[in-house]
Amino acid sequence: METTRHFVATVYVVNDGATALHPHDKLDMWLPPGGHIDRDETPHEAARREVREELGLEVDLVAPQDGVDSPTVESIPKPQHFLLEDINTAGGAVGHQHIDFVFYGRAESRAIDPGPGEQPAADWEWLSSAGLRDRADELEEDVVAVGQRAIDAVDP
Repeated sequence: METTRHFVATVYVVNDGATALHPHDKLDMWLPPGGHIDRDETPHEAARREVREELGLEVDLVAPQDGVDSPTVESIPKPQHFLLEDINTAGGAVGHQHIDFVFYGRAESRAIDPGPGEQPAADWEWLSSAGLRDRADELEEDVVAVGQRAIDAVDP
């Protein structure tokens, strides 16, 4: 079986010591906002767009950026993590993977107002580090770990 890979961007959005997660309908797990990177986007642009679409919030990415620039090169914000995620597996073979550019972001508000066709605001929860630990039995291990790192980095 050939493995198909897609590029995606994810943002652990933090406000006042908590990060926003929702139960993802298709993947059947709790996740932060994110999605596929469009052909005309860079990863950080896709990350901000996904947050706007899914949460209705503007986010400041907490992302280092090299100072390497020239007439033909531009530095762009670096994700905090690059993850290779198995999406579909069958009989021990991986059919579909996401190459995920994971960013941390700071939001000025928790007023979630999703765009048309997105999951409703009531599906989203703001979880603190303690809340992530308390829900560890229903959250993926990496979601708990990265969520806690994002909270610590954005709201130390």
